[in-house]
Amino acid sequence: MSTSTSTTEPSQGPPAPSRSWVGRKPGEPARIARGTGRRRVPYLVLGVLLVLICVAGAVITVLQVGNREPMLSLARPVHVGDVLTPQDLRQVPLSSDSGTDLVPASQAATVLGRPVAYSLPAGTLLPRSAFGRPQVPPTGQATVAVAAKPGQFPPDLAPGTTVSVIVVPGSGSSTSSTQSPASGGPWSAVVTSVGAPSSDQSTVVSLQLPVTSARQVAAVPPGQLSLVAVPAGGQ
Repeated sequence: MSTSTSTTEPSQGPPAPSRSWVGRKPGEPARIARGTGRRRVPYLVLGVLLVLICVAGAVITVLQVGNREPMLSLARPVHVGDVLTPQDLRQVPLSSDSGTDLVPASQAATVLGRPVAYSLPAGTLLPRSAFGRPQVPPTGQATVAVAAKPGQFPPDLAPGTTVSVIVVPGSGSSTSSTQSPASGGPWSAVVTSVGAPSSDQSTVVSLQLPVTSARQVAAVPPGQLSLVAVPAGGQ
């Protein structure tokens, strides 16, 4: 009699739960990992904004630089008849439409070695009209002589210096008689020459300034003007 042997395999039991189901309550839907994509969005927006800002800045810089051109300016004072040298010049970046009479730095070779027609202080933008026959004074300008005593002007005053001409009260005179409404002032002028002190310690200083201003300065009584050295173009 043969005996049959059972070969039934042992039960495997229910499948092991997957990690996505660990800790999930029965009936609760599966949770999908979220947040990673959302966290990336702000960084992308920030990157785009930075790129746009850089591009806008580059465009503005190109437009500003492209509309500017170096012009020639005087590095030191020049006087009538002086021959222009490279040491007399420097470059100043200006808008290309600052003035058609100004000499661009690219054309410096056309003015080097030429005599200036009138005196100019340091810092003056160089115009084409500054060359040629001597113009003393230049068109629209006048020269006036001022007698100044010690204390009314800097002791180291020299030709080419820009000064501010100011009316000051004279000794023994009232304020009303010292400065009338017609006298005006202060006036900006350029020193063209400084004389030697006279017997009364007065020094004659020649000033170049617009015609109308020169007439006003000439009308001020002697001894009632003071000269203040200022930067070129100052008041």
